[in-house]
Amino acid sequence: MLKTVTINKSIIEKEKWTPKYAYIFKKLETSSDAIELENFISEGPTNGVDLREFTERGRNYIRISDMRRFFISYSDIKKVELNKIPQKIQLQEKDVLVSRKGTPGISVITTKDDIDNVIGTEAILLRIKEDYDPYYLVAFLNSKVFYEQVLNNLSGAVASGINHPSLKKLKILYDKHLIKNISGKVKKTIELHVKANSILTNARDIFYQKLDLDFSKIEKENTFSVNLSGFAEIDLWTPSYSYPLYVNILKAIKKKWKTVPLGKIATVKNGDEVGSDNYNKYLDQKDSDIPFIRTSDLVNYEVDQFPDYYIPEGIYQELKQDIKVGDVLFTKDGKIGMIGMITKTDKAIVCSGISRLRLKIEAKKYNLTPEYLFLVLSSKETGLYPSIRRTVIASTLPHLREERLREFEIPVLDKNSIDEITKLVKEAFELKDEKKKLIKEVREEIDNYFEI
Repeated sequence: MLKTVTINKSIIEKEKWTPKYAYIFKKLETSSDAIELENFISEGPTNGVDLREFTERGRNYIRISDMRRFFISYSDIKKVELNKIPQKIQLQEKDVLVSRKGTPGISVITTKDDIDNVIGTEAILLRIKEDYDPYYLVAFLNSKVFYEQVLNNLSGAVASGINHPSLKKLKILYDKHLIKNISGKVKKTIELHVKANSILTNARDIFYQKLDLDFSKIEKENTFSVNLSGFAEIDLWTPSYSYPLYVNILKAIKKKWKTVPLGKIATVKNGDEVGSDNYNKYLDQKDSDIPFIRTSDLVNYEVDQFPDYYIPEGIYQELKQDIKVGDVLFTKDGKIGMIGMITKTDKAIVCSGISRLRLKIEAKKYNLTPEYLFLVLSSKETGLYPSIRRTVIASTLPHLREERLREFEIPVLDKNSIDEITKLVKEAFELKDEKKKLIKEVREEIDNYFEI
């Protein structure tokens, strides 16, 4: 259906315009419920702090790469030693964070689990007035309508971003009917998100408890030597492969528990590259397009519901990747060792830097489940450390070869322990799936209002 919009030439000359933006601009300009963002803010906008020395322990440091629509991702979080958080960026529950650069305009709402975090300099903190609904606000900030406004108000010649004055002038449709429908759903998604993460933490605690190993007693050695005879048994001559901490952790596990190589109990299949010419961006995607999941799109142990790129359905049908519920995804390029699991709502194409793991029938012999495999590989000592051991640098990029991934040793706990962990992980991902359905409904309600 053809839409016609009339805009004064003097207005168009001041900004960057697209037909879609003109349509949105006109609808917002003529609505009595459209309010500039600055009217919602009680404190801010305030940028975070620039910290570059990361530590193993400390506070979570939130970079813009950790900000995903609605929620903070802890999949690749960095930590900093900071005893006292500057007062101006001390987070409170229901604060709104907006990314300033990178992919500008991505917004998250803080939960009770986020308040001790430190935010990076490219994150903008907004504290919302009590008179306004922060749940509805974050939903609108993550809509295509708002994102279109952000992209048309960027500044900066080298690294473009949204500055404070421009951000404050962007418009929010504060429609009572939309607020009523959306606010409760967003609040529910936050509850589901927090509960799912809590259950996964509980499952991991049980895993460590059942392993019954004190990893803290395994010393980290700054210097070590390896006998030449040891190199004769392997074909991976890297310091990390022989690093005593990694080697001794595996020895401790094998001394107490039976282990089985990943390749024996699971198939390992790599994703595909589809070519950047086939990418459709978030704003340009069609309803039939399929999310293209890159290594950076595994967030909070799931595939990102709003990745940067989408692929035409025809390519999805041609590739026949056969991604199914319960498949475990594991990154083998770039950020190696990131992990996620497919839920019922997910329909995706995965890139070549991601391996899809699916249990074979042989796994039943060991009472293994996809959920248990996920939990093992998402734990530091049994997932991340084996990855680091086997990673090599190809040109400039870290890379984990498929056959090396098959070497990972999966500890086999007793059946009751595996069943207990499986039940918890399954419950967590059911909650994640319910969360995704609600977020999809929220986005569609806003987009449909504007007929996008």
